[in-house]
Amino acid sequence: MALPLPSGLVPSEVAFLCEMELVTVVPRQRLDSIDLLSGSTPMLRPPHRNNLPLWLALLLKKQRRASIISPPWLHPDSLRDIIHHETKVDPQGWAPPPPPPARADGRGNARRLNSFMDDEVVLSPPFLPSCTADAPSGALPYHWFELAEMLLAHAADDIPASAEIRSLLRDLQEVRAAKMRASTAELENGVDGVMSLRGVGAMELAESRGFVTGVVDGVRKVGASIEAKRREDEARLGDGADDGESDDEMGL
Repeated sequence: MALPLPSGLVPSEVAFLCEMELVTVVPRQRLDSIDLLSGSTPMLRPPHRNNLPLWLALLLKKQRRASIISPPWLHPDSLRDIIHHETKVDPQGWAPPPPPPARADGRGNARRLNSFMDDEVVLSPPFLPSCTADAPSGALPYHWFELAEMLLAHAADDIPASAEIRSLLRDLQEVRAAKMRASTAELENGVDGVMSLRGVGAMELAESRGFVTGVVDGVRKVGASIEAKRREDEARLGDGADDGESDDEMGL
């Protein structure tokens, strides 16, 4: 008998999807283009930088054929700014995600690369260039946690101040986990009834999905029982009022 599959993506599946994120590499030797299902990779010519999928960048790193450039948000100063935003600026919310990429025209006007009129259509992660060397700092991408873990595990020598970054990532994870628990507690108590997940990462959603859905189901059941009891009380009061009117009419 087949076992029931869990709802949503499990953490291992999220980590697998994270390997499609684009990262910036500096090749150490020439490498021709490779035809992949997602398209052809650029030709690597040292010392020019190129963007490659994370899985291919880690493979070239293991073979000592390329070095990986850490994204700007994976820097001690950027992580400190994000922790400050999470704890001081907006203790109830989450750090905002990176903005969509924009392109400037000849007049200097910037517009988002989300129009279907363009040749290149950017839709959503992992196709947003939020983990390359050109990514903005101070904003966590959708796959921030798993990508940082992979880079620190397989390319720690390419990341400056890797020990400090590990400590800051641990602090940031604890802060965001406490926020997630507090948000579910407010949802359980019936505060607002809405839980904003803007800025929450993929791995955080995968790890908290079971707990959050359990809380939501419990709140829904409690609300349904309260509504049923309210309707029963209204029906009972209505029946009592009707009986009183009928007694008065009989007395007349």
